[in-house]
Amino acid sequence: NSSYPVPQRAIGVGSAFEGWSPREEDVVYSVLVPLNPPRGHTFHLEMDTSGHIPGRNFFIRVEPVCTCPREQQDDNVLCSLHHPEEEQRRNEEPNFLNTLCTGSYLDVEKTARWFYQLVRAAWPALPQSHSWQIVLLPSRRSCKFKLTRGRQSLTVELLFGVQEGNSDIYVSSQPTESLFTPSTVWPETYAVAEMKFFRIIANQAPRNSWHLKCLQLLARALLGIGFTTYTLKTIVMHLLNTVPMSGWRMTHFLQRLEDTMEYL
Repeated sequence: NSSYPVPQRAIGVGSAFEGWSPREEDVVYSVLVPLNPPRGHTFHLEMDTSGHIPGRNFFIRVEPVCTCPREQQDDNVLCSLHHPEEEQRRNEEPNFLNTLCTGSYLDVEKTARWFYQLVRAAWPALPQSHSWQIVLLPSRRSCKFKLTRGRQSLTVELLFGVQEGNSDIYVSSQPTESLFTPSTVWPETYAVAEMKFFRIIANQAPRNSWHLKCLQLLARALLGIGFTTYTLKTIVMHLLNTVPMSGWRMTHFLQRLEDTMEYL
């Protein structure tokens, strides 16, 4: 019965969960936390058609829905749509709409600050807090923190997302290519679908497959010279769809390298 978004089970995404990383010494474990609307509200996705920001971007409009008591419902929840006094009471208390939204739209930066507070409050109650130290790192559009235990360290980034229907596509809080992204803009992400794709490939690949090593070596070799790791990942995913798994052994590495360079 919370009036705040309901976090769902986190989904590991990105290179660390796909089995490769361009920098083994600086791995960031990214997880996507799907958010469901609280009771009495729905999320409605509206595409940004302005064209100011590259890619497909959305606004998440928060709409109230009726929760008036019905015969099939056991609990007596007043609907803010049909009971103005209930709406007035909610507006006077800290709640979802007046703390996490800008106007009628879910705000990325306010959501990240809210989740930071949840992490800070929950951490002391976890058994891991006795052996691990947590440091919350600054981030406007995610909840980022570092865990250390002796010489061990882990960097974790929690991204927030809203699912598009029943698909593996989400709108998320991930940063966009634009430096001036409004806090109400949520870019579309295919990270969950990509993670599942690499999982399927792992189940099909023979033990001596070099497809992940190939991606890792390419990403590391081309760091800082104008090509993003996502560009390379897209090319390798395309090749994995077109080249049989038998063509990804160590002896085929130079051929796969040539294939990648052709696409670049």
